[in-house]
Amino acid sequence: MVSSNAETPDEYIASLPEDRRATVAAVRDVIRSNLPEGFEEGMQYGMIGWYVPLERFPDTYNGQPLGLAGLASQKNHLSLYLNSVYGDRETEAWFKARYAASGKRLDMGKSCVRFKRLDDLPLDVIGETIARADLDAFLAHYEAARGSSRRTRAAGNREP
Repeated sequence: MVSSNAETPDEYIASLPEDRRATVAAVRDVIRSNLPEGFEEGMQYGMIGWYVPLERFPDTYNGQPLGLAGLASQKNHLSLYLNSVYGDRETEAWFKARYAASGKRLDMGKSCVRFKRLDDLPLDVIGETIARADLDAFLAHYEAARGSSRRTRAAGNREP
């Protein structure tokens, strides 16, 4: 993954090659205009990130804010990380169905949607995906998943 030393999203966009600036700015605008209350924008892991501020939820596994989404310019493509889709089967099924209905080809890993041009991305689906994220539900899902893995590890350490 290509990481940036930019300190702000505006610096990040300004540092991009000219052919990618407009694309990243357009995706950023869609996310910002659909971002539910309680999430913040900033730089996270060398890319533009939207996350739960530590003031709201400090008990994370790595001391970093919980990321809702991230946007990065990689060597051969652009990446949009949608953490609200990853690990939530219902949201993932909804997202894949909406994406397919757009007629655009989905190139996705666990949470990463890869695309080369703005035309490759259905911006309305991206906006809906971000807008569907409820802060309290996002945190509850995180805590349930984290608690589940803690219980699993604890159960594995018990003597029979």
